[in-house]
Amino acid sequence: MSVRIEEVSDLADAHALRRAVFIEEQRIPEAEEWDDLDAGAIHLVAYVDGAPAGTARLLLNGSTAAIGRVVVLSPYRGTGLGARLIAEALERLRALPGVTRVTLGAQTHALGFYGRFGFVAEGPGYDDGGIPHRTMTLDLQSP
Repeated sequence: MSVRIEEVSDLADAHALRRAVFIEEQRIPEAEEWDDLDAGAIHLVAYVDGAPAGTARLLLNGSTAAIGRVVVLSPYRGTGLGARLIAEALERLRALPGVTRVTLGAQTHALGFYGRFGFVAEGPGYDDGGIPHRTMTLDLQSP
């Protein structure tokens, strides 16, 4: 399995992945998936053997960054692709001057996954698109 993760400006692959997982598989209403934040975001796409297989969106707001819209196509779940995608996102965020904190909204079944990277769940759970979530944070100043 040959994997490469790229920052993309053409959002066709990222949008196709998000449509396949969020809208078609998880049945999130289309109106809730698309927003006006894509234009100002950093988009990463993971390619497996040349085909798009995962994506993540990075949003910057001063010293805080947010990782969101993370998807991995079903055939690639459990292969480590998601971990590589998050590791790449964190590496890119650590390289940006002034970014000291990262947040994300994790589907509750993925709390342990993000916890392996040092993210800590905060606050109460909430519903996002009909799926239970928790806010998680990571201090980039920590080792």
